[in-house]
Amino acid sequence: MSSVNRLQEAITSIASRKEEMFALLQELISYPTVSPPARNSDGAQTFLTGELQEMGFEIDRFEVYPGDDNVVGRLRGMSPSNANSLIINGHMDVAEVGDDSGWTYPPFSLTRGEDRRLYGRGVADMKGGLAASLFAIKMLREHGIELQGDLIFQSVIGEEAGEAGTLAAIERGYTADYAVVVDSSDLHMQGQGGVITGWITIESPTTLHDGMRSKTIHAGGAVRGASAIEKMMKIIAALQDLERDWAVMKSYPGFPAGSNTINPAVIEGGRHAAFIADRCALWITVHFYPNESYEQIIREVEDHIQRAAAADIWLRDHSPVFRWGGRSMIEERGEIFPSLELDQSHPAFAMLQSAYEGQLQKVPVVDMSPSVTDVGWFAHAGIPAVLFGPGELEHAHAVDESIDPDQLVQFAQVMARFIAEWCNTAKNAKE
Repeated sequence: MSSVNRLQEAITSIASRKEEMFALLQELISYPTVSPPARNSDGAQTFLTGELQEMGFEIDRFEVYPGDDNVVGRLRGMSPSNANSLIINGHMDVAEVGDDSGWTYPPFSLTRGEDRRLYGRGVADMKGGLAASLFAIKMLREHGIELQGDLIFQSVIGEEAGEAGTLAAIERGYTADYAVVVDSSDLHMQGQGGVITGWITIESPTTLHDGMRSKTIHAGGAVRGASAIEKMMKIIAALQDLERDWAVMKSYPGFPAGSNTINPAVIEGGRHAAFIADRCALWITVHFYPNESYEQIIREVEDHIQRAAAADIWLRDHSPVFRWGGRSMIEERGEIFPSLELDQSHPAFAMLQSAYEGQLQKVPVVDMSPSVTDVGWFAHAGIPAVLFGPGELEHAHAVDESIDPDQLVQFAQVMARFIAEWCNTAKNAKE
């Protein structure tokens, strides 16, 4: 039987044996890998490790945080130096549930509703993408589809809490000619903007009693002191000026005007009503466009704030201090999601589009995600990538999270086509 016929049989089997895929998803859903609190993915990652090993993957399992390991499987190609390699990436953690009394169906059991949709925490974001990708690979393996290039499957932790599971895998040395992050995109092929959080802190070297306030603000007081809280008001005003300038001067196709926001999300300051506030910290969240890097954004914000501080008599001698990003919202109260400017001229993107059109008989939607995912870490590392996965964003994180089972089948079929073609194409081959 020709390889083309074997591939078609594998694709057909995805539909005819879809209940096996749903059973795989059921097993993944049964593990309550909610984040926060996180540190609870051991059982789920052990199960997934077993699935990968059965398909012949070499396993690298390594701790990111206690109780939260990354699992990376490598299926070595027949001619890896000559053929394209591929990373399939997804996160094992799911959004927190909290009080589940509002759920119609149990969150950690896969349930088919009267509307035929599948319900359970993580079906859309994003255990559905993990299960469908695994099943696509399984069908390729069972039908004897050999791959010339390496296939790397990454099940990472921490995406929901801004934890750097994907970054940890990249830092461990995993790279490929292309990466597909199979997070929720409703089968759209997407790039994304980026997000970074930062702390701006103003601190006085001296702590003054409340009774000294008149000496710091009235004529003849002769004490150059200040309330850190009041000085932070100038910083917030400067951030608002910068945000307005960005809204006027910057734009990017696929985003509503003014999507690049600077949100003063949390403020902490002062120690007691009997003292002048000697410290104030502001936690901001900054959204930026796909053609911008978080390093660039940091420079722009810091430069603007330092200029504003230099115009203030007290702040020019007590400059704001910045702390940007972090590897965990849980551990460090900070996160980074780099942006991804989608390269639509890349041959892998063209192959993915072709696989989609060949399987679904329609042109895929190519646009920008209104959210952020781990896909930006690949772009930041110089690995071409795309966000492409099943599940509608409006159902992710929601009570009664659900997904269309037909979309899971369609996604698995498209991925099977794409994997078989991309990993059997010579490196640097012209389209």
